[in-house]
Formats: sequence, structure tokens, C-alpha cells
Amino acid sequence: MTNLKPTAKRAIAAWLLMGSTALAGTDAITLGMALEPPNLDPTGGAAAAIDEVVYANIYEGLTRFGPDGAVLPGLASAWTVSDDGLTYTFTLREGVTFHDGSSFDADDVVFSLDRARAEDSTNAQKALFKDIASVAATSPTEVTVTLTTPNGNFPFNMAWGDAVIVAPESVDTAATHPVGTGPFTFENWAKGDHVTITRNDNYWGDAPALSKATFKFISDPNAAFAAMMAGDVDAFPNFPAPETLAQFDADPRFNVIVGSTEGETILSTNNKSGALADVRVRKAIAHAINRQDIIDGAMNGYGTPIGTHFAPHNPDYVDLTANSAFDPELSKTLLAEAGATDLTLRLMLPPPAYARRGGEIIAAQLREVGINTEISNLEWAQWIEQVFKGKDFDLTIVSHTEPADINIYARPEYYFQYDNADFQALIEKLSVTSDPAMRAELNKEAQQVIADDYVNGYLFQLAKTGVANAKITGLWENAPTQANDLTGVSWSD
Repeated sequence: MTNLKPTAKRAIAAWLLMGSTALAGTDAITLGMALEPPNLDPTGGAAAAIDEVVYANIYEGLTRFGPDGAVLPGLASAWTVSDDGLTYTFTLREGVTFHDGSSFDADDVVFSLDRARAEDSTNAQKALFKDIASVAATSPTEVTVTLTTPNGNFPFNMAWGDAVIVAPESVDTAATHPVGTGPFTFENWAKGDHVTITRNDNYWGDAPALSKATFKFISDPNAAFAAMMAGDVDAFPNFPAPETLAQFDADPRFNVIVGSTEGETILSTNNKSGALADVRVRKAIAHAINRQDIIDGAMNGYGTPIGTHFAPHNPDYVDLTANSAFDPELSKTLLAEAGATDLTLRLMLPPPAYARRGGEIIAAQLREVGINTEISNLEWAQWIEQVFKGKDFDLTIVSHTEPADINIYARPEYYFQYDNADFQALIEKLSVTSDPAMRAELNKEAQQVIADDYVNGYLFQLAKTGVANAKITGLWENAPTQANDLTGVSWSD
């Protein structure tokens, strides 16, 4: 999608911009974020807010995602794969140092990948590394990764924030004082308020235009609106109050930027919790949901309805929304068949506005078919511990912003506890398939299976709705991964 600022606003833009606290030509920026990360170690935490601060700014991986989702070279300048698809050889960049002055070499890659795939690893995306048989430093600037089975997606996997390279000298303090190889270094974290990063003058690549960036945490939508209007925040890449975007759109001081994300927003369901183990109950919940009401009420109309866990902008996407169309009478019939006529479910809601607002709407819709809910509003750290790690919930609402992540449904231990051996075999086949046409068919089949099993309530694809000072250039329009990549951001004259 394109910038929404009307041409007519340009005529009065100049004098209004003079009132902004952010001056053209500055080399510092303040970005708003709705959620504060629970820690700053992307290799040891699941929260998207971690990568929104550190991805491509502080930490780098062997590969990285570009703004269009393409897999680009990172700390590896190039790589090759053997004819049998089992051996990847990465050529590393020379002259790279970590922010503490220690050198980067192949041993750091071996350490990082072995740590991520270790039995006691706390990496939230440990499945990214499951095909690795061994990692070897064949020289200080070359690493050989041997796989147990061919995986054409391996360079893609290495671009995730969970696969960034860390050093053994500094990894123990990564949660509070991250040390990477990126274009910015960590300066400070004022808990509950902001994180500040500064330009790395010893960066191996092109120097960023910005000398400093501050990530300001503002969870309240009204406060976010006030901060943007006052110029206390220069940009809010994921703005939490979409109902106010029209007001920013009418103001020439700002650009409203609407794009797409990888965020499948779902009513996550604990498939092993009581009545929810019955597919008829899960199907009843799915048919009780009016997606458009949630998109309109929680997102002010921004969002694309989905019927499975796959991004609509992906060429392999199948529109399965009809599979769970709004049909409350069918819901009542299914609940009666399942003997679940007096059902109360615990609905745990994390802080994002789409979850809190959407939760109230869904609770009302479920009540109409005879399902009561007990709503608990959780802070992010509490949600991670109780829901994501502890699996102590019935329903929750969250956007899964990891790219191309339908494979999480092949992990029975994952927090919604879906265990389908046929689906697991399907994903295993997908992981070793490199032919694009065959991969497309397998992706489509996978979407159909989880839709037919009503694993979760599939709501909408999260739109990326951002607001920025009109003088700022280089912010990502779309979000192929959860990131606020500042490497190309600058102020125009």
C-alpha cells in the first residue's frame, strides 16, 4: 500500500512543520512502541518487541531480511550449498568486531548455532535449528553447517532474529546489555520508559545516518496520540490507535504509512484444555466469530480477514474464510452435539489494543451462542510465563508476526498444544522440498488441515499502520519480520 497523505496538504505543510519539535536535518530520532520488551536477547525470548529494538540495529545474523522480505547477506557475505542439499558453507565478512571490541569470527557462529540448538536452549524458535547435525569453523572466515536432511529454507531460517550471532564473552548479559555487531550500540534502558541506542563508529558496513535512536514505550493509545501530536515522538511505526489515523492523515506534519505484516492475529486455543479438546467445540467458537466486527471495532477497519494461519500476501495463500464463516446457529448446534451447553472459558488478553479491544468483542459474540468467558488482562511478561510457557489458559488473542511460521503447528509442545501426526509429517515433507511448485502445493495442503481442525480462531492479518514526521525517510512500509530497522532511516532537508 502507499502513503496516504493527500497532495492538497502540501500547500500549508511548510509553516506547520516549523512548529514541530523535530527539526529537519537532525541525526537523532525518537520512535514510539506500544510494548516494552521483557528483555533484549532475541535468542532467549519470544516477544516481538525484542526484535523491534535490536534486529538489524544491534544484532545481526548470517543472513537478514530486507524491507521486501528478501533474504540478504548479513555477517555472511555469501554462501553455497552442496548438491545433496546437506552442507551449507558460509563465507564470513572480515574486519567485523562486536561492540565490546572483541573480534567476530567463525567460532562465534559455531557458538551461537550450537547454543541455539542445545538441549537446554531457551530459544523461542528452537525448531529453526533442528536440522543441524554439526557446525564447524573451517577457517576464521568460513563456517560449514551440515544438516541431517535437506532444507532449502535454511538461509531464510538464519535471517530470523532468533538466529542472530552472539559472543560467548557477552551473552550472559544479553538480556539487559546486548552486545552485537550491528550499526548501533546499546546505550541504556530506563525500565518502563525507553531504550536508547547510538551509532557504532566501528561498524563494518555503511554508517547509518542517525547518531542516536530512542525507543519510547507508550502503551496507552491516547498517550501515543498525544505524544505524536506534541512532537515528543518522531515516529510510531506500529501505531496503537488506528481510529485516529484519519486525523494524522489530514495534518501535513505527518505521513500515515499503511502496509502489511506477517502477523496472523488469532484467537489462540488451548487444544488440550477441557472441552476445547473436542473439535466440535473449537468449530463452534470459530463460527461464533464475526471477523469484520472485530476488524472494525478493534482495528478501525484495518486488517484482512483470514481463515487459516498464512499471510494473504503470500503467493501460496488459500482463502479459507468460508470454512469458518459467521454462523451462530451452527455454533449452537455444534455445542449441543458436544454436550458443551454450559461452558465458561478463560480468555487471557495481553496488552496490545487489538487483543484488549478484540477480546471484549469476541466475549460478546461467544456469549450470544452460550459460551461465557472470564477475561484476564495480563501484562506482557505475565502472558509469556502463564500462557506461552505455562499453557495455563483456554483462549487468548495474539498476532504471530514471525514470517512463514505455519510449521509451529507441527510442534505438539507449542502453547496451543495441537498434536496431529499427519500434519507433522506434512511439514517434515515441506522442509525437505525445494521445488517451488511442490512447496506451494504442500503449503496449501497445510493451510487446509489446520483450518479443518479448527486449531485456532483465525481472525485477521494485522496491518502495519504507522505515523511519522513527514521529514523522516527510510522507515519500513511493510513488516516482513518484526523490526524497526534504522539502517536506512534519515531526516530529509
